[in-house]
Amino acid sequence: MTPARRLSILGVVAALAGSLAAVPASATSPSALRPPGAAPAGAPAEAPSKVPVAVGYGGAVSSVDRDASAAGIEVLRKGGNAVDAAVATAAALGVTEPYSAGVGGGGYFVSYDAKSRTVRTLDGRETAPLSADSGLFLENGKPVPFDEAVTSGLSVGTPGTPATWDTALERWGTRPLRELLEPAEKLARDGFTVDGTFRSQTAANEARFRDFPATARIFLPGGKLPAVGSTLKNPDLARTYKELGDEGADALYHGRLGKDVVRTVRKPPVRPGAQRKVRPGDLTAKDLREYEVRRQAPTRIRYRGLDVYGMAPGSSGGTTIAEALNILEHRDLSKLSEKDYLHRYIEASRIAFADRGRWIGDPEFEDVPTRGLTSQRYADSRACLIKDDAVLTSPLAPGDPRDPQPCKAGGRATPTTYEGENTTHLTVADKWGNVVAYTFTIEQTGGSGIVVPGRGFLLNNELTDFSFAPADPAVHDPNLPGPGKRPRSSMSPTVVLRDGRPVVALGSPGGATIITTVMQSLLNHLDRGMPLVDAIAAPRASQRNAAATELEPGLWNSPVRAQLEAIGHRFTLNPEIGAATGVQRLPGGRWLAAAEKERRGGGSAMVVRPKG
Repeated sequence: MTPARRLSILGVVAALAGSLAAVPASATSPSALRPPGAAPAGAPAEAPSKVPVAVGYGGAVSSVDRDASAAGIEVLRKGGNAVDAAVATAAALGVTEPYSAGVGGGGYFVSYDAKSRTVRTLDGRETAPLSADSGLFLENGKPVPFDEAVTSGLSVGTPGTPATWDTALERWGTRPLRELLEPAEKLARDGFTVDGTFRSQTAANEARFRDFPATARIFLPGGKLPAVGSTLKNPDLARTYKELGDEGADALYHGRLGKDVVRTVRKPPVRPGAQRKVRPGDLTAKDLREYEVRRQAPTRIRYRGLDVYGMAPGSSGGTTIAEALNILEHRDLSKLSEKDYLHRYIEASRIAFADRGRWIGDPEFEDVPTRGLTSQRYADSRACLIKDDAVLTSPLAPGDPRDPQPCKAGGRATPTTYEGENTTHLTVADKWGNVVAYTFTIEQTGGSGIVVPGRGFLLNNELTDFSFAPADPAVHDPNLPGPGKRPRSSMSPTVVLRDGRPVVALGSPGGATIITTVMQSLLNHLDRGMPLVDAIAAPRASQRNAAATELEPGLWNSPVRAQLEAIGHRFTLNPEIGAATGVQRLPGGRWLAAAEKERRGGGSAMVVRPKG
């Protein structure tokens, strides 16, 4: 059976599985017609229900949050396209997922256009101030303590999210920004229902939030942690969205909003008497004025007869996933045992991450060999390192994609640096067949911890994604800071096509584990035959060129762990890796939306109409 034929059958299997799932909430369900965050009349407040899979017509939205997915669905129902719905969903996530993303952050926007059958991308990543140099995080020749860098103005990059929304709508949207921000504005003004995940994330940040009065006023109402089931309102953010709607992104990059951001970064508003050392940053009005969203070509490879598109550098997601998939291309993973499949996947990831650490940085500043890293020739030269009965030693040295030599690792190993894990991702499809995969972030859970006073949103701490100092002074580090430079990212919004038409699109939060989450979900679905929602839910392994591979409990407690340890694998337990969402094109004009069943409280998959 050909790979294309096998995948066609798997699509039908996934469609049947989705059809048998519980009936999802949609834009026409009674719960969706209630105001966001509202309980039925006479009922106690509780977190709105979420379902992880939905199948139907008219378009689909999958995100981590029900209110956000509903905002996107409403845009689709009223005739907006996938780009419009993605912006509306993202803005709503800025209200309900403020510790993950929002106006103060940035991200990567991947869009498939059904009419031209092309994939386009926008790089809306944050940038370092123009005054930054390679010693941005050095004091007296030593790196600033990481925890101190996180909660500071020093770590705040120029936000890219408003510019991304403006650019996407100007180029590919059909609705004005003002209209698309209205659901989020209302949600911020009227409030949303606090769930267990939001409360636990607030608790994890409570100490530092208390050191910033503007932050505490919103997220610690009355000086206390918000109770599960309570309604949290953010009228400051509602006013900010109104201003962005009226003025567009210029409100940030040329207006009063930008002045407020600069003032906050340069003089963080710390509580009098706080003992925390909060360094100022050097963001200026010029940094905001000169910010630009980059329009660039996606990465593209052929895998099992499919075209896999991802985000090119400065993200490392597209190149690293591409290299790992190319390494696996010549083995039929569907016929392997679980042990052998996981072994090949782990080793392919180890190799791809070795090359990521050596070669990926901001291509405006670094000579990044993207074409070589995504070539089948280079992957074949690396694939021969993998043995069926032995494990590669980490950290593994990189190869040289400019001059591929079979089974040769050159130079010194570059360890994987830390990246904040609390990003968010949304995936959207519309009735015309357009698709958007959009990953965006403020970096760490709660970003810098600093809310812009009177504005209602947290600032990012994205610049901590830079290397503070070279891991090895003898090896060039492409991820050191520089003036206007963008830090390396792992965000991996991905779109897969067959003959120019969508098969599946997905992405995930999770720092560097984003790459392994997206890769493993793709392999589970495309190679192992799992329905998309099950491919996302399956227990994960994440190997990032480290001595040990991280395992979720489902694999940690499985017999396969001992089988892999017997050939030399080492493991550590990670309670939760990633939180993916995706959409899948089904026959007959239907879409399947899929999200997490359990991770981060589960996700929210919706369609416009469950029936045609």
